[in-house]
Amino acid sequence: PAESSPVISTPLPASTSPPAPAFVDVDQGLTLACVAFLCLLLMAMIIRCAKVIMDPYSAIPTSTWEEQHLDD
Repeated sequence: PAESSPVISTPLPASTSPPAPAFVDVDQGLTLACVAFLCLLLMAMIIRCAKVIMDPYSAIPTSTWEEQHLDD
């Protein structure tokens, strides 16, 4: 009679599990980058508008509000 050789398999320990992915989804990263850029742009616009409101004449060149001589 032919004897079959026993198959020896060693099971993995129960505590060993595949590691969780340590990366951020590309779409989520791109969305967060765009939101951060828009927030920075909004802050820059708020600061610029506040400066113009506080001192409107500094935003325009002096040549536009100096007296200009018109030749008749």
